[in-house]
Amino acid sequence: MAFDERVLEQSEDLDLPLLERAWFSAIFSSNLDEFYMVRVAGLKRRIAAGIAKASASGLEPRQVLEGIQTRTRELTARQARDFQEEILPALDAEGIHLRHWEALDDQQRERMTAYFRRQIFPVLTPLAVDPSHPFPYISGLSLNLAVVVRNPVTRKLHFARVKVPQSLPRVINIDTAGRGGAPEDFVGAE
Repeated sequence: MAFDERVLEQSEDLDLPLLERAWFSAIFSSNLDEFYMVRVAGLKRRIAAGIAKASASGLEPRQVLEGIQTRTRELTARQARDFQEEILPALDAEGIHLRHWEALDDQQRERMTAYFRRQIFPVLTPLAVDPSHPFPYISGLSLNLAVVVRNPVTRKLHFARVKVPQSLPRVINIDTAGRGGAPEDFVGAE
């Protein structure tokens, strides 16, 4: 995790160009995902199988796992704070405006709703989760939303998982004034 912290420090470095800082923030997240998929998952499997040994530092496997979780919370809180309080305002000042659905005006919402129906909805596949449909497999490094959908005929609510396809752009242009938003934000709103 020390390497991940050094990557995070790059995103916090005010001497670096803004887009590089944003890129380092994204790299930090990606590295952390991979760390959990490989190292933490392996540690959990060894603990579950009863074959995990004390680390070189003398810590028991569960203590190592608890330490990782504590450190992860600290680092991700730092990243979120830096991104929200430093990077996003700096991007905004440079004319790159990332907006959530709630911040859009009526005209922008209409445009995004039309875009959603035309470009996003056709590639979505919600998977129901109920007693007859077990929780679906979630592939690693994929973006998924847990949603509640209403059956238009019965009006009954259903819990579902929606995978946001990797084919969608990570930022969707809202208008010509440099405003954009994440597709998962619009999927959740619709």
